[in-house]
Order: sequence, then C-alpha cells, then structure tokens
Amino acid sequence: MEKQWYTISVYSENNIGLLNRISGIFLKRHINIESLNVSKSEIENVSKFTIVIFASEEWTRKIVGQIEKQIEVIKAFYHTDDETIYQESALFKIESHLLFDERQIQNIIKESNSQIVTVARDFFVLAKSGRRHEIDEMHDALEPYGIMQFVRSGRIAVSKAAMPITNILSEFQNK
Repeated sequence: MEKQWYTISVYSENNIGLLNRISGIFLKRHINIESLNVSKSEIENVSKFTIVIFASEEWTRKIVGQIEKQIEVIKAFYHTDDETIYQESALFKIESHLLFDERQIQNIIKESNSQIVTVARDFFVLAKSGRRHEIDEMHDALEPYGIMQFVRSGRIAVSKAAMPITNILSEFQNK
C-alpha cells in the first residue's frame, strides 16, 4: 500500500452542510486534507470540490465511494498527479524597502516568474502561481528577508483525460 498524492474531484449540488459531511469522511479515516478548493464547475448549478490527499489508492478509492453516498453528490473521481494539470496560487507581503535595498529580492521575483501585484509605502505584494514545490521554493528564498504575510490557495486541477461528468448529468436529467 504505497502512498501518493491524489486529487479528488467531487461534483455536487451546492447544499449547506455537505462540506462538513465530506470532511468528516476524511476525519473518520485519519486522513489529512492537504488542499481544498470549492468552486462552480463547467456545469450550471453544479459545484466542484477539489481535494488533495496523501494516501494509498485503496484508501482513496474507499473515500471516493463514501463521498458518492452523500445524497447531493453527483459523481466523484480521483486522479494521480500525473493524470492532472494543476496549479496553486500564493501571495507574499514583503516590506517595501527590501524591493529597493536588497538586489536579491528582484532576482527572486524574476527567477520565480512572480508578479508584483501592488506597491505601497510600507509593503509590496507578490503573486506566484505554480506547483506546490515552486511556491515552497519561493517562500524559502524570501523567508530570510522577512515575510509579513503569506497565503496559499488550494489546488485547482483539471484531468488530462475526458471527464464523463457531462454525460452522467445528461443521463440524470433524462430520467
């Protein structure tokens, strides 16, 4: 039972309490949710949960089965990192004087392909999108200079293979 990263995509109706019930499924199995993002999906009135876990395929399959038992859940899928295209985003708030006083800060910005979002008298904000390790590398590079604030989004992902969710929804609507 080798553990690896899995991205679970859950398509559901947008109902109160569903997130709590889904997180309870992970809690019961002592599996940590490493990343969570909820947004509207490509289908009108259907939400998409993108959940990242580090677990065995057996546990992941069981969890997806439990999630699908929730009444509002239309369908859930799981994929390995190799089967998805994914990104995360992060914001770094740094003291403004460092932008001008520390040449290395400008090099970090350039090398990391990050963007300056805003500059104020006391701080500036950098935005970085990429894979988790790329954001971690930028964080590690900026940390010695002092990070005033840091925030990272949950993973957003699409599968490389076609997702049959639209066909599944069509079948439900025709019944």
